[in-house]
Amino acid sequence: MTTTEESPARPALTPLRQARERFLTGRPLPDGVPDEIVAAWRRARFFGVRHDLTEPSEPLPPARSALLTAARPVLERLAPALASGQSSLVLTDERLRVLWSAGSGPGDEKCHDLSEQEVGHNSAALALRTRRRAEVHGPEHFLDLWQDVSAVSVPVLAPENGQVLGTVTVACGLCTGCTPHPGAALAEATATAVEAELLARSRTTERVLLDAFQRAAARPGAAVVALDGKNRLLSDAAAGMLSPGAVAVLERTAAANGSGRDDTDTSEAYGPCEPADASVPTRTSEPYGLSEPARPSEPYDSARHRNGSVAFDLELPDGTGTAHVTPVRHEGAVIGVVAVVEPPADEAVRPHAQHPRVALAGRSVPWRHATAKAAELARSREPLLLTGERGTGKTALARELLRARGDLDPVVVDAAEGPVDEPGIWATALAGGHALLLRHAERLAQADVAALNSLLDERPDAPLLLTFTPGTPPGPCLQRLLDTLAARSATLPALRERPDDIRELLPELAPKPVPGRPPLTWTLDALRALERHPWPGNITELAHLVRALAEHRQVAGPVRRTELPDLVREGPATRQLSPMELAERTAILESLRSHGGNKARAAAALGIARATLYRKLRGYSL
Repeated sequence: MTTTEESPARPALTPLRQARERFLTGRPLPDGVPDEIVAAWRRARFFGVRHDLTEPSEPLPPARSALLTAARPVLERLAPALASGQSSLVLTDERLRVLWSAGSGPGDEKCHDLSEQEVGHNSAALALRTRRRAEVHGPEHFLDLWQDVSAVSVPVLAPENGQVLGTVTVACGLCTGCTPHPGAALAEATATAVEAELLARSRTTERVLLDAFQRAAARPGAAVVALDGKNRLLSDAAAGMLSPGAVAVLERTAAANGSGRDDTDTSEAYGPCEPADASVPTRTSEPYGLSEPARPSEPYDSARHRNGSVAFDLELPDGTGTAHVTPVRHEGAVIGVVAVVEPPADEAVRPHAQHPRVALAGRSVPWRHATAKAAELARSREPLLLTGERGTGKTALARELLRARGDLDPVVVDAAEGPVDEPGIWATALAGGHALLLRHAERLAQADVAALNSLLDERPDAPLLLTFTPGTPPGPCLQRLLDTLAARSATLPALRERPDDIRELLPELAPKPVPGRPPLTWTLDALRALERHPWPGNITELAHLVRALAEHRQVAGPVRRTELPDLVREGPATRQLSPMELAERTAILESLRSHGGNKARAAAALGIARATLYRKLRGYSL
């Protein structure tokens, strides 16, 4: 969402106009010219922008614009009101290419590209750089044709990740002393409405993709994958069949087939300041179906299928089989693909089918890649090192790897429980044919590490599994051990790097329900909060939360977002906070919760002014 903040006091325009003339003629500037304005003028000179520019170069129009598709209904509602005024409304993409404009204002007849490389300093470029509302007036601009123009711009942010997608600009005649710009409210409201349209469309396309996936997966045992670049849906059969390499190929195929591309409307980019054609018909949703597939004997031609209009067959790596890939379209645009995977006729030729099965929850690509590598290394009874942050599941994976290869009675040593009394038992256990699982190798005493190094020197093929949590710099002995095992190591991803796995982890982490009580379930809002939380304690932290809710909640039904701890419920901060700021943020959240969200009462309870509370809420993005 865009945020409104007070505009700073602007410098007097007459002295600034004189300073600009001195800058353009190479004379020394007077005192008092804001540094940021001088820097903007210098950037324009560095880019080679002519201040008397009259014929800007024609930019290459964007091939497609999901932003304009979403913004068009909002903009077309505003266009009639702008026609009778003396201001203009402009929409740009993230490269500041003008996608749409309406209205009339001074100096807007050439505004087809608002990047600083083309036209120098302007409000759209400033808003894009600062991610906040920005104003530029008269002589603050570099171009002569904008010396009598005041403009305000607001960034348009993607609802799912906050990425800047473009800007909305309102330009009018020079308004001296106007703070904020008279068009600021219009620009803010337009950007907010466009962001709401983007959010609604994002949810709509997710539903369309889900419907297509469910239709394709209706056949029992079907191996189906649906992808759109942001979401990945796999049926149980596909999760058990696809290797990480095959999933990566399907991801690239979805991107190559232009997810989000509009195949029917080539007028997404308008010429310099040309208003949108109000007669453009509204496109309707097209049903999901299978187009005629490419002939099996024909090689896959990515250029032929890049427009997303034809289904085709794709051979997957690792002997996985053949994927029949079908584009999914909505409102004339390709929003993703659905792939139905058929295994090869001879299942025995699949290399990854011979690997040990790792029955741990998680289907994300980072997790599958890490566990597949660990399973491949664990096929031989040689040393294996599992690294990762605390709580990522290193010990659970190690036990599963041992079980999968038939080591059912390993000797387990936990260095976190204290010094190892008799390192000689390691050699005894290994000599007796037992595997050795050594947990928390980073906590080993130096003497124990030295003994372990000696053991590996004598038996480099020892069936040894170590778990290691990076932290403080290791000593020389431990570093030697890590270097020895580096070639046979696998790093487990943190939970924040695989949020897609949280929904699968939850039922595995929940304790068995008490007889007569239903299993723990979750509302969609609560699941989204869990997926956004950074989980510094990884799976261990999530497990504690799930068990606490299962044991102590007093209400029935799915777990709601309001039942989650404050830090999980409110989402992560938008920047790295200091320990003091974290404590302050926690106190504010607790006070707001205690007073039912009433900010005045929360501020009084904290002993601060209400304005201070509002400022801190903005700073912590609460």
